Amino acid sequence: MRFILRRLGFYLIAFWVSITLNFLLPRFMPGDPVSRMFARSQAQMKPEQMDQLRKMLGVDDRPLWEQYIDYLHNLFTGNMGTSISRFPTPVTEVIASQIGWTLLLGGTALAFAAVVGNLLGVFAAWRRGGAIDSALPPLLIFIGSFPYFWLAMGALYLFGVVLGWFPLRHAFSDTLQPDFSWEFVSDVGAHLVLPALTIVLVTIGGWMLGMRNTMIATNAEDYITMAEAKGLRPGRIMFRYAARNAMLPSVTSFGMSLGFVVGGALLTEVVFAYPGVGYQLLNAVQGLDYPLMQGLFLTITAAVLLANFLVDVLYVRLDPRVRVS
Repeated sequence: MRFILRRLGFYLIAFWVSITLNFLLPRFMPGDPVSRMFARSQAQMKPEQMDQLRKMLGVDDRPLWEQYIDYLHNLFTGNMGTSISRFPTPVTEVIASQIGWTLLLGGTALAFAAVVGNLLGVFAAWRRGGAIDSALPPLLIFIGSFPYFWLAMGALYLFGVVLGWFPLRHAFSDTLQPDFSWEFVSDVGAHLVLPALTIVLVTIGGWMLGMRNTMIATNAEDYITMAEAKGLRPGRIMFRYAARNAMLPSVTSFGMSLGFVVGGALLTEVVFAYPGVGYQLLNAVQGLDYPLMQGLFLTITAAVLLANFLVDVLYVRLDPRVRVS
């Protein structure tokens, strides 16, 4: 419990630092968001209108500490401001409408790549030198060396344009309305296959190679030799003794990868026009939507910190030695 409380205190401090940086960075940039927004457009606004917009964004002439207090008050009351590019929609509503698609895409791809990659790593290390160990690691690492967008465009062209097996863009067909019908769910699944497959192909090799290398080191431990000498079944030794201890680094990697899920596979979402957080972040940057950018950055940071805290809690369960540290 002491370990968990210490880690919780660390993550709370890190979250406060991220909030403060999220507040300071736009204000320390040259000029101000309002001037930069209208510098690229032909729209003309009166000075008093621009002052009102600065006040709405929280970048007016008030002292910095007053702006910071208002920023914290708004943040902890669920008010992240109003999106400029999707005015007058609140930032929280924009993020809420997009994050579900990112969790679906990234979560599906991450879960599949982590589970299948780790299982392949376990079998490859247990039968070292076999067919799986000899063929799959170099092949998957070779595929994973390609950029996301290259594989995404290749998959889109081959399976979407040439063969016509899968849809080309978006998360569901324009002719359907979101509901829990089989028609809508199957359509969402069809749109999910190509972007998820792209992420899986790039990441599964790293999961397999990491688990394989850790398993090889674990198989040389004395307790594995003792389990074999006691006559335990190979399957029990492989999963209950070797894999359970070898999976600790993979748990850490899984926690770090959860931040990637919430951040979204930006390039993949852009190629497939998938309406996730990453795609929305690109639109916010292009539209100089500072409130939305701040809200997205803070959401991604909070997700990474929460995911790593949950991993620390899981570590206590998987490795009892952590409890006494």
